[in-house]
Amino acid sequence: MPQPNDETLPAAVRRVMWRLMPFLFFMYVIAFLDRVNIGFAKEEFQAHAGISEAAYALGAGLFFIGYALFEVPSNLIMQRVGARWWMCRIMVTWGLISAAMALVDSEGVFYLLRFLLGVAEAGFFPGVILFITHWVPHAYRARCNALFYLGIPLASVLGGPLSGLLLELDGTAGILGWQWMFAVEGLIACVVGVWAFFYLDNKPADARWLSQPQRDALQSAVDLEAERKREHSPHRLLTSLVDPRVLYFSLVYFLIQCAVYGMTFYLPTQVSAAVGSKVGLAVGLVTAIPWTVALLANLAVSSGADRVSQQRKRFVAAACACAGSVGIAASAYFSSPVLAICGLAVAAAGYISVQPVFWTFPAAYLTGTAAAAGIGLINSLGNLGGFVAPVAKNWVEETFSSDSAGLYMLSACGLAAAALFLLSSRLPTPAARSTAHPATEEAR
Repeated sequence: MPQPNDETLPAAVRRVMWRLMPFLFFMYVIAFLDRVNIGFAKEEFQAHAGISEAAYALGAGLFFIGYALFEVPSNLIMQRVGARWWMCRIMVTWGLISAAMALVDSEGVFYLLRFLLGVAEAGFFPGVILFITHWVPHAYRARCNALFYLGIPLASVLGGPLSGLLLELDGTAGILGWQWMFAVEGLIACVVGVWAFFYLDNKPADARWLSQPQRDALQSAVDLEAERKREHSPHRLLTSLVDPRVLYFSLVYFLIQCAVYGMTFYLPTQVSAAVGSKVGLAVGLVTAIPWTVALLANLAVSSGADRVSQQRKRFVAAACACAGSVGIAASAYFSSPVLAICGLAVAAAGYISVQPVFWTFPAAYLTGTAAAAGIGLINSLGNLGGFVAPVAKNWVEETFSSDSAGLYMLSACGLAAAALFLLSSRLPTPAARSTAHPATEEAR
């Protein structure tokens, strides 16, 4: 392995960032867009397909039931067969199912396709988080996670106008606008899935686009880090699934996802009400504003997070979660469209920025099969927040006869996550400390 002053490893990491991260976040753009594009089609989709408000909330959340059930098995299969085959399979099948949403004509078909979409996409996100641990040492991981997470704001920055434009094709060739949106965006995923098979390599040793010294440096660094983590973390499948730290991380991520998806599924509708226009290209462009702010905040926060110790990262994560909560509460409180959009921008920035930092915690602790299972479990249980949030938001608003009540509930979820981040100091990650970058040690 290279000595600490050897530039081979940093150069290899930079090469990985330029080669893999743009493609991975492009994949996530498509994944996130296919997951939440029903938010753009909500009103027209409900009207033409006969979907009630309660059925919409349930269908939006059913995605996460299928996702949760198949998350761990999917990640274990990827650990065995490699990212090239499995990422290709995931993207092609979810693209076909997403395109089939254009055929929805009843609540039953809507429920079925949303559930199957979750089954098809299960394993994508934790698979990429696991994939990054195979390529990048811990000291650089928050930045890599952040580059991947650019997919969420970018999906909305680009996807909002794209979805709005496709909706305005309403009637072209006898096809409704929401049908155009589902069909086109789903088929894009299929094309990128095939591309992924030819573009990705399973591990540094396979990467012909790296020099031999760079391949050796990366593989040695990652292997050494994995060996050190085995001394402090579970490395068996069943042990990792019942490990208290894994369950703790799952709860934190659940609360974050409640806030994120509760906001995301209804953001276009909120913007539409604020600007007084139906969902289309104009609303899509305005919706892109909060996500543009989130994109910039994500890069700034992750860069700073990699310069502090793993223990201090909890303060960064808690601050982001608090900012998101304040922003979403402000969007509910202010009647001014400008102030409401500003609140949504702060909310998006906080909730998007907290997630790359969050994933440094389980990634610093788990390795091998335990990492595949543990990261899959955390993501699957956490993403149940995407099922709970729309249903709970709808119930709270009906109970209190207030549209704002649901947003305040989502804000409370973010504050609870912030509190758990601060309490995570009781969950030491010795592997992270033993493999930290020299700059990180000095920061302590």
